[in-house]
This record gives sequence, structure tokens and C-alpha cells, in this order.
Amino acid sequence: MYILLVEDDQTIAEGLSYSLKQEGFDIRLCANATDAKTVISQDLDVFSLCIFDLSLPDGNGYELCQLVKEKADTPVIFLTAMDEEVNVVMGLDMGADDYITKPFRLRELISRIKTVLRRSAKQASSFQKQMLSIGPIKIHTLEAKVYKYEEEIVLTALEYRLLIIFANHVGQVLTRSQLFDLIWDVGGGFVNDNTLTVYIKRLREKLEDDPQRPVIIQTVRGLGYKAGEFHATR
Repeated sequence: MYILLVEDDQTIAEGLSYSLKQEGFDIRLCANATDAKTVISQDLDVFSLCIFDLSLPDGNGYELCQLVKEKADTPVIFLTAMDEEVNVVMGLDMGADDYITKPFRLRELISRIKTVLRRSAKQASSFQKQMLSIGPIKIHTLEAKVYKYEEEIVLTALEYRLLIIFANHVGQVLTRSQLFDLIWDVGGGFVNDNTLTVYIKRLREKLEDDPQRPVIIQTVRGLGYKAGEFHATR
């Protein structure tokens, strides 16, 4: 299993490469954004996971993540010394699958790499259905497009993943912990309850006729959320 590691700190890069090889991974190491872009353009289909440092001498991990997600749904983990929530949300919006701040414990990173790979495999299985729906919302999974009454709704990568989870569990109450577990690493610490609330709010603003009285993504007081079961008419 191949991992693309982009890290400009030689000490971190060599130590992480060695440790991941000991875990059975094959590593392609790039020290800058320019080399990484070449690898992504030519060989992305080889890699099962990408790990990007956010701060690079000639660019940043955000642009690399965007390039990856334009070509495929290959999982991406960010390494960064920045842990402000604005950076977390920006990375999630671009499709990042996890986010870990330096300094980090090596065993924790390896555990989270394995978690992301397992979760990616489960999501790939979910996406095999060509069409999902919640009332008036239709999800064309092969095209990764969402429509409401035939009008396309533009979602960020994480909003789309969250909607897929609800569409695969229509009528089922999902606790906040279950949502964390399904879409993020619940033990990761890079996202919190407030961030989940923000994404639920943003989804409702894009999908609901009246976001203040949601029927597509409903709140089950004291328990969590569920996708509504109904036959919508316009």
C-alpha cells in the first residue's frame, strides 16, 4: 500500500518514512509542492493515502489537497503546526480526511492513518449505489452531484460526505458520537461539537425550504439527528 508523504522538514520526513515502512507501507517522499504536483499529476492512482504538510517552501498542503480531490477521492491527512479552527474548517471543506498538529505522537498518527484507510473503504462501498435520496434531495453518487427539485446544490466535500451518511441511514437516529465515528476520527481531537453543528447548519441552509424548521435533516432532541422519512411534493 503506497502513501505519498509531502514534508519539507527532513528530520520529520525521514523519521516518519522509516516508521511507516516498518508498518508495511511503501512511501513516496516529496520535500516541496512542485515535486508533489508532478507526482499527483502522473501517479495519483498508485497511492492509497496522501499526507501533506500544510506549510511548504513553495506552496501549501491546501493546494495539493485540492489537486488530489479534483482527480480522485484519495484520502488526505494534513500535518501542521497550526491548530486554529479556521484552518481545520478550511481543510475539511477541501476534502481532508483528518488533521493532526505537530508535535504528534507517532503511534497516534499511524492509528489514525489506519482509521482513515478503513473509513475510506467503507465510504467507497456506500458510494456504489448510483442514486440516493432524502425527500426532494437526489444524490447522483457516480457524478457526486446533489439536486433539489432538479436544481443542482453545490456542497463542499465534507458537506457531501455528511449528506451521504444521512442518506444511507434515512429514519435512523444518529448520535453526535456516531456521526463523528462515521465521518471523522472521534479520537482525533481536530474537530469538536461546534464544528459539527456548523456543518449541520450549513447543510440545512442549502437543502431545507425553511432552515429554521428542518424536515430533511431533523434534530432529535437529546439524542442527535436523523434524515426525515417522507414523500415531498413541490
